[in-house]
Amino acid sequence: MRFINPKTDLAFKKIFGSDNSHEVLIDFLDSLLYGSRGVIADLEIINPWLAPKIRGVKETYLDVRARLSDGRQVIIEMQVLNIEGFEKRILYNAAKAYSIQLPTGGEFTDLAPVIALTLTDFLMFPGHGPYLSRFVLKEKEFLLDYPQDDLELVFVELPKFDKSLEELVTQAERWLYFIQHARDLTVIPAEFANDPPLQRAFDLANVAQLTREEEEELEKQSFFIQGQRNAIIKATKQGLAEGLAQGVAQGITQGLEQALARLVESGFSEADARKMLGLQP
Repeated sequence: MRFINPKTDLAFKKIFGSDNSHEVLIDFLDSLLYGSRGVIADLEIINPWLAPKIRGVKETYLDVRARLSDGRQVIIEMQVLNIEGFEKRILYNAAKAYSIQLPTGGEFTDLAPVIALTLTDFLMFPGHGPYLSRFVLKEKEFLLDYPQDDLELVFVELPKFDKSLEELVTQAERWLYFIQHARDLTVIPAEFANDPPLQRAFDLANVAQLTREEEEELEKQSFFIQGQRNAIIKATKQGLAEGLAQGVAQGITQGLEQALARLVESGFSEADARKMLGLQP
């Protein structure tokens, strides 16, 4: 068997955001948000994903929305590229999902909490060890909780998760292993044999289940992401090279200026000192 890469737009939405993803999404959210099964009684996938016609790739992020049985909304997004303004977009999407709940004339007490769960394929908090981070509103100096915990930002940094199959302990770790390694596997690991939600996820990720259009779309997205990553790498290398060259040139100029000053201080004329250093008169 071959499995599609869950990090790509089509694959992520097919696995976690389609009409067939109900059981999968509940277990995924239970594991990552609450660390235990059975917390989420039920949910509704808002605007479930449908197989697209070939349309090219216009976005680099993945988005699934769900409304839990208690009214809370969850936005699930996976960002594969570290692009400018990404952090602000997370805040904007969460605030927008919270505010649009209120119809004209509605009561503020009707607003339901919003959780923004974001998985990144790059480091967001390099100095912070854990792969899972949660942000809520608190008083700045004394860390007092705001009376309403209606907005929560949850981040999972995939590069920080490097456990092997044999090291997996929690259900959250099993899900992250699936997201990280599904595309490299040829069989469903025996460790997942008695896990219906993960079995279902592997079924949805099976390449044999894709239509020809879906395969073409998946290939387009993979090429697009790789192209963008290569462009970032090239720009970074070019910037480093230009910065190094500029630094070397500035260093040489400063060194010559200092040497010139010392020769003049030692009694040489500036013209002789310049000639000695090979500088223009």
